[in-house]
Amino acid sequence: MTLYPNLLPLAEELTTRSVHPERLAPLTRLAALIVAESSVQQTVPLTFICTHNSRRSHLCQVLAATAAAYYGVEGLLCCSGGTEATACNERTVAAFQRAGFEVTNVSGGTNPIYEITCSTGTPPIRAWSKVYNEDGNPDSGYIAIMTCTHADQHCPLAHGSSQRFSLPYRDPKEADDTPDEAATYDARLREI
Repeated sequence: MTLYPNLLPLAEELTTRSVHPERLAPLTRLAALIVAESSVQQTVPLTFICTHNSRRSHLCQVLAATAAAYYGVEGLLCCSGGTEATACNERTVAAFQRAGFEVTNVSGGTNPIYEITCSTGTPPIRAWSKVYNEDGNPDSGYIAIMTCTHADQHCPLAHGSSQRFSLPYRDPKEADDTPDEAATYDARLREI
């Protein structure tokens, strides 16, 4: 699979970076679980969960799906959801576009559905805000990955999940409407 030319610099940058030591252990356990699950089932569903399903969970969903496509990992189903639904934040969408993804708003409205692609050879990743176990996401047997501390603390049980991991990231929302907004969103995308 060949990424879009505008996305290649990000991929090359990220493949040369090391994982922060405090994230290495949980990511190693998650990778081992994915390998084990893939040996017994064709599809391994992951649902990235944050409070509003507007920023971090979408960043994680799209980047995990892109990494799977880039490395030829088959059978990984990457989804996202929140403990409540709002909308995929337009700043998150802009960060994807700056990184080189192609983004299309296919529905409009107050909670638009975006189709995000990383190459001409992969199906689009659909991103919109929804509760983690609503239609569009698996409702059982998925691996829940908590991407924010609020959801991690206030959603101790992800109903229907087979496993639960805590991998929180700082909310880029802290920079909304400041001169650092774009840089903060871009940095979070690269961190994730």
